[in-house]
Amino acid sequence: MKKISVVFVVVLSMFSCRGVKTSEWQKAAENPEFIHRAVDNITQVMLHDIYSPPVASRIYAYISVAGYEAARHGDKKYTSLVGKLHGLKSLPQPEPGKQYCFNLAAVEAITVVGKKLIMTESQVANFHKQVIQEFTDTGIPYETLENSIEYGDAVAKATLAWAAKDNYKQTRSLSKYTVKTDSSSWKPTPPGYMKAVEPHWALIRTFVIDSAGQFKPFPPVPFSTDKNSEFYKMAMAVHDIGNRLTPEQVNMANFWDCNPFKMSTNGHVMFAVKKISPGGHWMNVAKTICKKVNADYIRSAQTYAYMGVGISDVFVSCWEAKYRTQVIRPETYINQYIDQSWTPTLQTPPFPEYTSGHSVVSAASAQVLTKLFGDNFAYTDSTEMEFGINVRKFKSFKQAAQEAAMSRFYGGIHYMPAITTGLDEGAKIGDYAIKKLGIN
Repeated sequence: MKKISVVFVVVLSMFSCRGVKTSEWQKAAENPEFIHRAVDNITQVMLHDIYSPPVASRIYAYISVAGYEAARHGDKKYTSLVGKLHGLKSLPQPEPGKQYCFNLAAVEAITVVGKKLIMTESQVANFHKQVIQEFTDTGIPYETLENSIEYGDAVAKATLAWAAKDNYKQTRSLSKYTVKTDSSSWKPTPPGYMKAVEPHWALIRTFVIDSAGQFKPFPPVPFSTDKNSEFYKMAMAVHDIGNRLTPEQVNMANFWDCNPFKMSTNGHVMFAVKKISPGGHWMNVAKTICKKVNADYIRSAQTYAYMGVGISDVFVSCWEAKYRTQVIRPETYINQYIDQSWTPTLQTPPFPEYTSGHSVVSAASAQVLTKLFGDNFAYTDSTEMEFGINVRKFKSFKQAAQEAAMSRFYGGIHYMPAITTGLDEGAKIGDYAIKKLGIN
């Protein structure tokens, strides 16, 4: 048996029965809050470290797959994703005759994978120590605790080995995006004029879709400065709606902003305003729904895994389109050809315009959640409350996806074709993921 961590040794040294009833640890073993807290912890670290939407989606996918693969052994009706996800050929199995708490094993797997994939490890390490202490305090048997942690570590190790072969490391050393001087191509936008984010993301290995270009969207509208052209007219539509937004449209835009790159200025000082990523927003919706239906820890872990896989593939597909087409953002076009003083309601993100990432990820997420929990599922979304934005209520996941997509038009950062085409692209990817994952 391998040596246990220093943290584990410290915790075990404090372990004693303390008169705790056996039922207390059994209740903890079934409590889905541990799974939700583990994912939330990684979300908060990503928020602090300001991860780009594509990178955040990759992290969500790997932590959630690891968590589900460890949790699913708690109920034989749940099947493995081995063979369904590209490159995932095998994973460690529990040893016959040993007693496990698969909820704890799942939290261990999520935490260990997350700690390896993020920068600020201390917050994850503190959460890790806290969870082990909480399980210890319930009176969980020594061997069960030890077995569960070791199995979670084994799943995490295998998951990380699988993740290491997805081309992410290789893309870190590729050349930066070269801004073109022609009129039609994307240019960095104010106030930060930030460099292009993840120009090589299409090279990342997908999870279920065949390739980055499998769901290639329709070509964008041809660039033109002619006032009678379709491109000029669609830019004018962004300009005009931005000048006459209703309070409700402004609320919609701000609620779905989800821009980890938002920069603010105070005099000569520029600083980042941290917000959750689009994928993180939809992972939080998944948590909200799991809690509403009282999903157990295995169903919750499965929901995160299905969502994480779909969201990650969506960003690979969307980023392939963005850097292949390199469409200029409305802010740049409008300032140069329509109105020099115009500014969008939302800050323009630092990557090309077509297609709309929010539209793609929202449509795909809505398809998966609808398949898992049903259509016309009413819920209240409180994701943005920590950023001072009020809750919004939705009658269905698809209504929320439509609103998220339209928020980008109201925000002044997308032309309408990027939104409508993005919704179609996302819905197709969501449906494909449902089929490949075998979601009934």
